[in-house]
Amino acid sequence: MASRWEYGTSENVRLVGRVDLAGGGQVVVHDGHAYVGHFEDDAPLGTSILDVSDPKRPRIVAQVQLPPGTQSHKVRVRDGLMFVNYQKARKTADPAYTPGLKIFDVSKPAAPKEIAFWRCAGLGVHRFDLDDRYGYISAEMEGYQGHIVVILDLQEPTRPQEVGRWWLPGQWVAGGEKPTWEGRTHRCHHPLRRGDRLYTSYWHAGFVILDIADLAHPKFVSRLDWSPPYPCPTHTALRIPWKLAGRDFLVVTDEEVTDRLGRWPAAFLWMVDITDERKPVPVGTYKLPDQLDAPAEEGFGAHQPQEQLYGSNVLCATWFGGGLRVLDLSNPYAPAEVGYYVPRPGKGQTRVVSNDVFVAPDGLIYLVDRLNGFEVIEYTGPR
Repeated sequence: MASRWEYGTSENVRLVGRVDLAGGGQVVVHDGHAYVGHFEDDAPLGTSILDVSDPKRPRIVAQVQLPPGTQSHKVRVRDGLMFVNYQKARKTADPAYTPGLKIFDVSKPAAPKEIAFWRCAGLGVHRFDLDDRYGYISAEMEGYQGHIVVILDLQEPTRPQEVGRWWLPGQWVAGGEKPTWEGRTHRCHHPLRRGDRLYTSYWHAGFVILDIADLAHPKFVSRLDWSPPYPCPTHTALRIPWKLAGRDFLVVTDEEVTDRLGRWPAAFLWMVDITDERKPVPVGTYKLPDQLDAPAEEGFGAHQPQEQLYGSNVLCATWFGGGLRVLDLSNPYAPAEVGYYVPRPGKGQTRVVSNDVFVAPDGLIYLVDRLNGFEVIEYTGPR
């Protein structure tokens, strides 16, 4: 009998469509098109745009190329605009590299047109979030050690303007602050807005809740960090916008990466009670058994939950070598697996690294692999 994480296995999930596609870091779907940001291994490819109006037959309609030394593996789309990160490639260096956030007009998805580029410093922009007007950016800025939170006004998309920033005390080295950690281990990784709060993963500094009612002056609310003793850095802090068991929760995923503090346990998912947001408390977890033969660099553990929430307590999360896991969060103290989908390795690959997931309002699930593959799948289990 196949295990629940053997390649090519699934439960309560069916495959709808698939296409070979270079390794993807993020996927978003908007108005019948999927946008996929790519890793540097496939440079100079930056972003692919696919027509998914027929989900059984996704097809590539445009691809954006990159300058040398650049990685552009994150993407967001709103109002006919596509936003992509420019981050310094890890494996190649180029003196012409320019870090920042690039903006395209994709009112015609098959013909993306660059309209603006917001520049930052250092390693550039990593992850970011958008609402109807503002961008919440993980960016390196002059004078700071590691990525910080930068808030951009994007009302006029051809002229992005910074309106606010926040950093962990110790990051502003140009201002005389002295970090108590090594290098970039404490840095903004992934800010996500919900209401007047910004839920921000901060890598080996855990996650931070910020009050952004005044965008120009974000205020610290609380921080929670469990690495150490747990080895993996915090990747995403996702606010559930309704109550579970009568209380308020974050879903928090760690990430299994090379700069973790120890080999085991592999990264997993936490349920954090934030009913009193000044005192966040972890009260539940979901975890698969550690796979002792998994590749050490990016092996088996947790990565990214779906960020699109429609009122269902069923949540999808990518699990690198464990594929896609579908969880019922109705009991936040004991999340239960209700489905899974582990792809077969993509073209030219021997392993699976499921990296990102997008869930559309119609229930279709879009899954990208860090090495190769774009898949449209559907959850068929209990809701």
